[in-house]
Amino acid sequence: MREIDFANLQKDVQTLMDRADAAHDFSHVGRVVRMSLALAGELGADPDTVRLIALLHDVDDRKVDPEGGRAARLLEKYGVGGAQAEVVLDGVENISFSKGKVPHSTEGKIVQDADRLDALGAIGIARAFSYGGSKGRKIYVPDGECSVKHFYDKLFKLADMMNFQSSKAIARERTEFMKDYLRHFFEEACFSPQDGANT
Repeated sequence: MREIDFANLQKDVQTLMDRADAAHDFSHVGRVVRMSLALAGELGADPDTVRLIALLHDVDDRKVDPEGGRAARLLEKYGVGGAQAEVVLDGVENISFSKGKVPHSTEGKIVQDADRLDALGAIGIARAFSYGGSKGRKIYVPDGECSVKHFYDKLFKLADMMNFQSSKAIARERTEFMKDYLRHFFEEACFSPQDGANT
């Protein structure tokens, strides 16, 4: 099997991800790569395939490449083909929360969990408010569209959607941290936490 030039592939991905907002930039990709490889080590998955999926998981996002197909072109550029390319593309295609799908391979499921873990905890809080700000959303509006509403609409659901028990344990710990943060948030804002739950 041809050795993959990960150093230059990473540079190409970084150039692409510079177009994304701060919540989806290359630092996000880097964290997903690191978490994915850690999970892969625990679960005995192929590290090269996991790394490919993690590096490419957002390059076809419409925020980065409205036309799509970038992942396939990068795989071809770096000589990744056959069954491995199929697994990578399946992972890239099916990771997104909004699509409601699950990748077929263990490697794809690992990266899906890692991507979702990066939406939780301290980093998740920072990303939620960063992305909301980039879209002009208010931090908090009772019974309205705001960044805090995103916690209840999506983020607090992620722990139960993890594919592996090790991921779920991390997700639950990070979710509790976020819930504790919101308790402080509502206290300082002179709202009841129930106000957030009802948004």
